[in-house]
Amino acid sequence: MASILDEYEDSQNIRHPAQQHTRLSASNIGITHSGFVNVRLEEEKPIFNKQRIDFSPPEKINHFTVCNNQLCMSLGKDVLLRIDLGKPDQPNQIELGRKDDSKVHRLFLDHTGSHLVISLSTNECLYLNRNTQKVRALSRWKGHLIESVAWNKLLGTEASTGPILVGTNQGLIFEAEISATEGSLFNTNPDQYFRQVHALEEDGQPAPVCCLEVERGVDSKCFIVATTRKRLFQFVGKVPEGSEQQGFSSIFGQNQELLPSFQEFPVNMGYSEIAFYTPKLRSCPKAFAWMMGNGVLYGQLDYGRPDSLLSDVQVWEYTPDIDFSYNKPLSIVLTQFHFLLLLPDRVKAVCTLNGQVVHEDVFPDKFSPLKRMIKDPAGGLVWIYTEKAVFRYHIQREARDVWQMYTSMNKFDLAKEYCRDRPECMDIVLAKEAEHCFQNKRYLESAKCYALTQNYFEEIALKFIEVKEEEALKEFLLKKLNNLKPTEKTQITLLVTWLTELYLNRLGHLESSGAEGALLQEARHEFRGFLSSARHKECFYNNRSTIYDLLASHGNVDDMVYFSVIMQDYERVISHHCQHDDYGAALEVLSKHCDDKLFYKFSPVLMQHIPKKVVDAWIQMGKRLDAKQLIPALVNYSQIGSAQQINESIRYMEFCVYELAVTDEAIHNYLLSLYAKYRPDSLLLYLQQAGTHASEIHYDLKYALRLCAEHGYLQACVLVYRIMELYEEAVDLALKVDVDLAKSCADLPEDDEELRKKLWLKIARHVVQEEKDVKKAMNCLSSCNLLKIEDILPFFPDFVTIDHFKEAICGSLEEYNRHIEGLKQEMEEATESAKRIREDIQEMRNKYGVVESQEKCAACDFPLLNRPFYLFLCGHMFHYDCLFQEVNPHLSAYKQTKLEELQKKLAATVQPARSRHRPKDEDTVSLGMGQLSREQIKSDIDDIIAAECVYCGDLMIRSIDKPFIDPQKYEQEKSSWL
Repeated sequence: MASILDEYEDSQNIRHPAQQHTRLSASNIGITHSGFVNVRLEEEKPIFNKQRIDFSPPEKINHFTVCNNQLCMSLGKDVLLRIDLGKPDQPNQIELGRKDDSKVHRLFLDHTGSHLVISLSTNECLYLNRNTQKVRALSRWKGHLIESVAWNKLLGTEASTGPILVGTNQGLIFEAEISATEGSLFNTNPDQYFRQVHALEEDGQPAPVCCLEVERGVDSKCFIVATTRKRLFQFVGKVPEGSEQQGFSSIFGQNQELLPSFQEFPVNMGYSEIAFYTPKLRSCPKAFAWMMGNGVLYGQLDYGRPDSLLSDVQVWEYTPDIDFSYNKPLSIVLTQFHFLLLLPDRVKAVCTLNGQVVHEDVFPDKFSPLKRMIKDPAGGLVWIYTEKAVFRYHIQREARDVWQMYTSMNKFDLAKEYCRDRPECMDIVLAKEAEHCFQNKRYLESAKCYALTQNYFEEIALKFIEVKEEEALKEFLLKKLNNLKPTEKTQITLLVTWLTELYLNRLGHLESSGAEGALLQEARHEFRGFLSSARHKECFYNNRSTIYDLLASHGNVDDMVYFSVIMQDYERVISHHCQHDDYGAALEVLSKHCDDKLFYKFSPVLMQHIPKKVVDAWIQMGKRLDAKQLIPALVNYSQIGSAQQINESIRYMEFCVYELAVTDEAIHNYLLSLYAKYRPDSLLLYLQQAGTHASEIHYDLKYALRLCAEHGYLQACVLVYRIMELYEEAVDLALKVDVDLAKSCADLPEDDEELRKKLWLKIARHVVQEEKDVKKAMNCLSSCNLLKIEDILPFFPDFVTIDHFKEAICGSLEEYNRHIEGLKQEMEEATESAKRIREDIQEMRNKYGVVESQEKCAACDFPLLNRPFYLFLCGHMFHYDCLFQEVNPHLSAYKQTKLEELQKKLAATVQPARSRHRPKDEDTVSLGMGQLSREQIKSDIDDIIAAECVYCGDLMIRSIDKPFIDPQKYEQEKSSWL
């Protein structure tokens, strides 16, 4: 027996040419260039991969069947071999025990692999269950040569088949049921019943029932398909719910008028076979293929149709090399996209989509003719056997090339379904679909497909330009734009600019042609949706100047304003509104977006036309606006503007000053100027409220004084002079207005009595000389206690009688007398105080203290009498040097310096004893002078360091907030304690 490798080598030369000629490619279906490159490193495995089973049968294989991984074959005359493919090393061989000349005619294995029916050539049937070794006779089946069995997929179990259908070579259809359980004493047969339900004929003669199939549909519908040599019958009926165990007899008895009784074909090759494709285990078949004399009838199974189960049927004729005289088709198997025909020496795989042979596998003669082909629905494997060998086909990725076939048939949706995980194939399908739509003038659909391909961008764009299809070109560019990555900035910029031009051309064409308003509105809405796309906002922003130029070149003002809003280019929007005198809209944009720079720029224009609304907007902005930046707008139009503009300017300035508490000098100066020109009544009130001290004032005093003087507001000038503390000028100017105002100014310099007296003299002179009112002059004396009658008498003329001054003179004399008496009393008190002081001094000179010998220094705690010391009235005693050390750190720098100088002088006066002789007279005089100087120095030192007790005096009180340890020496002190 040849090995698998031998078989592989024998079949390569035959299989590959067929594949090379039949497989479709991009080149032979006219597809344009794709951007994908094939980088496969090895040849792809074929769809139908044959493998010879390493099995040498001891006898010839007569029949073979497999289902649910259970394999059964008839060997020789009387041997049955069973193999569980899950345990291939444990075959089970059973003797049928037949002594006559009967042979196995057919083997039928149910969908569970549990029930095996063996049809014998002597019109007998045997039954074998998977769980037993005993072959049992089906006595009720005797006398019929069984050709087909339809198993019950709904009710069949390992223990029972449920109601099944059986077809004979005489066209009879029986209903039967087989049970694997042992019968009673009087009934040991496994067959429960066996009754005829229908008969099939051809040309008035009984015809063998070649195939039977039973399927369940929705709504309790039951479908039965039966075939003879030339005919295909359909039976449809409803099985009442709960009556499934009653079998199928009711189906055949129901009215079949709505269904065609059969489909017949003229050619008879002596037998037929039908195969079904089931996508999933235990689901209903979706397609069928009936091998008969005229070819293969292929179609879909539609369980929802009332008239026929079969739909989309078509006949694929046999290839010319098939001749019924010597190589008739023997068997058929259906897969998802192919049906496999078994011929005596080869296997042909035909695509169900186009009827082409996509695979042909020739078997060597050494294996003898092929006998039959079976598909195991559980594993999807296809089995072929001869008398000497068994082969198995693995079907791998059957749908790999289906997309090409659907593409060639222009079924692009189906083609895309089968290449979703293969982008290079998807690209070819899309390109073909796009080309197909383009040729059929379905340009929009073509553009959508082209945009998804990798074809050259320029070629596709030129194709649409040549046929003048801007809408399709726009659709293509939009799709391309959406497929670009954010990093492809150059391509995005190009497409965005081009699309903008196309949109503008479209809008311009619609406007010029007078298109319907709804159509134009829709186009504009689409364009604006494109402009406001969040995905391409960055591109629009970076290239906004180009977009503005395009919009301007087309005169599309409305969309330019819309685009400006999207780009937040509010300056352009406001400029547009102002150019069209729509100042309200301009202010609305300003107020909505609260951009202070735009307020500064456009306020001059808006203030000229809608001052009240502008000021309202300013006030609403509050502190977000710098009022100083708005002064140019106010100054410009308040000079030439109407009363409303002036009033609104004043209103905003007042808001800034009183509500926002703005302190800018320019704001206050400008408000002063507005008050001075247009509201003099408010000027004085403002000056009074602004403050009376220069530190509280936010306007320029000199500017305010000049402004008030130019407009003749004397009272306001007086107020400014008062704030400037120019009291003489204030009084001089106030005397021109009102004497009382001058009096209020004269009392202001409270700390300078001389100035106050001078100011009051000015007022008195004015009253006497200018107003010649003696009574009022006397009132001045009572208003100011600094003035005396003698101070104002020189101002009166000589002819004035004394009667006017009698009371004043008498009062003055009395005041002088009281003053003299007060001075006398003060002198007496001073004399007495001096006397007491002299007595205290004398008493202090005679005061002394007693120091015991055991007394110690309060600072160093050493005996006090060992060194010079100080004794204070409080009782504290210090050595001279200890007191010096305690006091010196607390002295001011000046006193420390002075104390150091005194110590140096004291050291210089110390004369060492040069000799023991008596000094001369001149030396005595010199020594006396030195001693006096030394005593004075010591007294000065005592005044500094012994002025008070260091522990009880003010020095200790002043040092209460000083730390005990100098911060600069803290670390050193800290380390000394560690």
